[in-house]
Amino acid sequence: MAAVAQSLIVPAVGASHVGQIHSSAKKTRTPARAGPLGRRNVQAKASLVSSSGFKSFAGMRKASVIDALTVKQGRDFKSTVEAALAVGNQGWTPKGVTTAMFERFTEKAIKVIMLAQEEARRLGHNFVGTEQILLGLIGEGTGIAAKVLKSMGVNLKEARVEVEKIIGRGSGFVAVEIPFTPRAKRVLELSLEEARQLGHNYIGTEHLLLGLLREGEGVAARVLENLGADPSNIRTQVIRMVGESTESVGAGVGGGSSSNKMPTLEEYGTNLTKLAEEGKLDPVVGRQPQIERVTQILGRRTKNNPCLIGEPGVGKTAIAEGLAQRIATGDVPETIEGKKVITLDMGLLVAGTKYRGEFEERLKKLMEEIKQADDIILVIDEVHTLIGAGAAEGAIDAANILKPALARGELQCIGATTLDEYRKHIEKDPALERRFQPVLVPEPTVDETIQILKGLRERYEIHHKLRYTDEALVAAAQLSYQYISDRFLPDKAIDLIDEAGSRVRLRHAQLPEEARELDKELRGVTKEKNEAVRGQDFEKAGELRDREMELKAQISTITEKGKEQLKAESEAGDTGPMVEESDIQHIVSAWTGIPVEKVSSDESDRLLKMEDTLHQRVVGQDEAVKAISRAIRRARVGLKNPNRPIASFIFSGPTGVGKSELAKALASYYFGSEEAMVRLDMSEFMERHTVSKLIGSPPGYVGYSEGGQLTEAVRRRPYTVVLFDEIEKAHPDVFNMMLQILEDGRLTDSKGRTVDFKNTLLIMTSNVGSSVIEKGGGGIGFQLDYGEKDSSYNRIKSLVNEELKQYFRPEFLNRLDEIIVFRQLTKLEVKEIADIMLKEVFERLKKKEIDLQVTERFRDRVVDEGYSPSYGARPLRRAIMRLLEDSMAERMLAGEIKEGDSAIIDVDSEGGVTVLNGTTGTSSSTAINETPAGIA
Repeated sequence: MAAVAQSLIVPAVGASHVGQIHSSAKKTRTPARAGPLGRRNVQAKASLVSSSGFKSFAGMRKASVIDALTVKQGRDFKSTVEAALAVGNQGWTPKGVTTAMFERFTEKAIKVIMLAQEEARRLGHNFVGTEQILLGLIGEGTGIAAKVLKSMGVNLKEARVEVEKIIGRGSGFVAVEIPFTPRAKRVLELSLEEARQLGHNYIGTEHLLLGLLREGEGVAARVLENLGADPSNIRTQVIRMVGESTESVGAGVGGGSSSNKMPTLEEYGTNLTKLAEEGKLDPVVGRQPQIERVTQILGRRTKNNPCLIGEPGVGKTAIAEGLAQRIATGDVPETIEGKKVITLDMGLLVAGTKYRGEFEERLKKLMEEIKQADDIILVIDEVHTLIGAGAAEGAIDAANILKPALARGELQCIGATTLDEYRKHIEKDPALERRFQPVLVPEPTVDETIQILKGLRERYEIHHKLRYTDEALVAAAQLSYQYISDRFLPDKAIDLIDEAGSRVRLRHAQLPEEARELDKELRGVTKEKNEAVRGQDFEKAGELRDREMELKAQISTITEKGKEQLKAESEAGDTGPMVEESDIQHIVSAWTGIPVEKVSSDESDRLLKMEDTLHQRVVGQDEAVKAISRAIRRARVGLKNPNRPIASFIFSGPTGVGKSELAKALASYYFGSEEAMVRLDMSEFMERHTVSKLIGSPPGYVGYSEGGQLTEAVRRRPYTVVLFDEIEKAHPDVFNMMLQILEDGRLTDSKGRTVDFKNTLLIMTSNVGSSVIEKGGGGIGFQLDYGEKDSSYNRIKSLVNEELKQYFRPEFLNRLDEIIVFRQLTKLEVKEIADIMLKEVFERLKKKEIDLQVTERFRDRVVDEGYSPSYGARPLRRAIMRLLEDSMAERMLAGEIKEGDSAIIDVDSEGGVTVLNGTTGTSSSTAINETPAGIA
């Protein structure tokens, strides 16, 4: 150690030249020359410093230095020190200590040395002494040494002040090479001896601190004494924490060994068997066939590597945890008894490997440790990430490195991946695929999921501090299966109970209703008080302040009372609030937008009065309104077929009789808004190639990533009305695609995703049969009694059905719930529609503060002009626009009618539209040509 102790020099290491340092070290090594006392001296050449591109951290803050150092690997530092020391074959000392000592430094110890150097630069000193090493130990922050010093009340700020008091500041000029003082070199020597005495093959921050305490005569010892830290207590604490750390490391991976023989596995793996022994894993319910199959494959002589394949969320990782739990309890065959199940973090293994060969070196060390231990079962979640992992230019990836060991049985590995990833990655590499034995993990049934939830219940009750009823667990399994179609059991059911528990706990943690009201009043009083102070009304401000204090006291009293009540319930054995079925239903509704809660009395009234409400927008068409209302009521109370859409209708009839309007009215009334309707104009799908617009373009075509217009809309809003307007204009291939929607309530898009249509209401409008209705329309009208009207309607309906059969294929029509023929509108019905349209105009004018009224004669005039049996109600809108809106627009522009005025629209004896300003009493008229006869 004397050779190292005489001339140990640590160069400032930059963040970007580590790779150069290693190569430069090999080129610039020179024989060591004799020192003045005849001993061999090892010293870094100045030429090495410049050629290696050493950079200093001088000027950087501590956090920046740590960040820069964090990306360094231990081997880079060791290469740097070796290069700096230029150790040749003559670098051996009688004590056998060379720069090989630095090969044993942990990354945290490396960081301490680098921070010590930066502390020297900060104070402008050209040496690293025991005091700088102490500051480095404190500044490192995460090692055992830092934790012990912190527990003793030693912090970096106070330690820096003490150091500066004792040694002061330097000249400010710091050489590139910063040597260690003799005492600091002695500390490094003693840290190595401490590590040997503890049986450790590495040097960590704890050993550096023990060496510092053992040296006991440097500035660091005085600093600790001034800060009131007892060295003997520090040493005792370090030894205690080292013992705990060694025990946990051995248990974590090595299984209780007194020394860490598997540092790579410790760093990149997690011991599931140890977690199972400590009861930290969730219980695994069911999955006995899969666990037994995995155990069977692990018992093979070669290729003993099972690969769990299943959809995301079905419990692949849980099977590995279940195996670990069985090993922990001894419920396994002797072939795997006593083995340790360790899950490997591939992301952590790859992280930080910036230079070629680093990843391969880590993986080789890992494989060597597993081979030597001979009792490790490695679990690699997302095993497809092996392919390509760590493959830099010209390097081989993890999969190819592991292949020989997997084939020979030297490495027992359990892989887990999804079906898609297995197909995309593993199957494309037959050499890798043959080394794994696939174990399919199916999605559990609803009953199995209920048992899984009951097994997990206790863990979630402890976490959320509440209880789950059996009904809530059953509802979570059933409702998630029925309504959440894009995910898999049991994952989606577990998420449901987890979020429901969070919701219930949050609800009970809120202030009581009484306290919330007082808090609202308190905010108002505080605001008034602040305004009074700004207005210098101090008397009022004083009164408000008293009220503010009174309200705060009341809120505090109510809150304390609530806490005492909760405490009393807890002491009485009540573990907290209950999660019930209604809470699960609420979460499902929040996720999907589908109302699954029990029907309230208000909603029950709305459903029973649905026909009356729809008739406020859609006049006539009783058959259609009743059919729609019946379908919604069936779905809402849960009597509809769960594997089909809510209902599917064809609305057939002439133009302008309310087919599209009924769909809009339904979306607005029951689904929340007209925007809750997916509307597709089928005239846009007349060509064969446009069918792909519904489900998305095939792979390789433009727009593949965008998805389909129909499938994407329903995926985002599964509870909706889907309107296929003018369905007869679509290409016949569209009807073929719709067969599975009508029968099974699902559709597969271009990406292979299944879209659920089971909560949609499908409405298709068609003008097929309108000619039949027009020809027979003479017999349908208000002049016939009800019996004649119904008889004529049934006759026309059968004729329309015949015409639909000629246009649509039988398998399409046979899947529809009902074909509804819309009647032609009578003149009385057109008059009702006119009133609805006029109300819309009145509402628009009311926003402009204009009160508008129309006379009965004007209404009759609008109906006479707008009534057309062939065109329905659409001419009525044009008549209102021409007779009313145009007249009002001219007078508003002329200034005759302004905001705040009222107006009356009438028709004079000559047929002209008269606008009377009700505010001023003035009137004006507009002559309308081609005035129909009979206007009074």
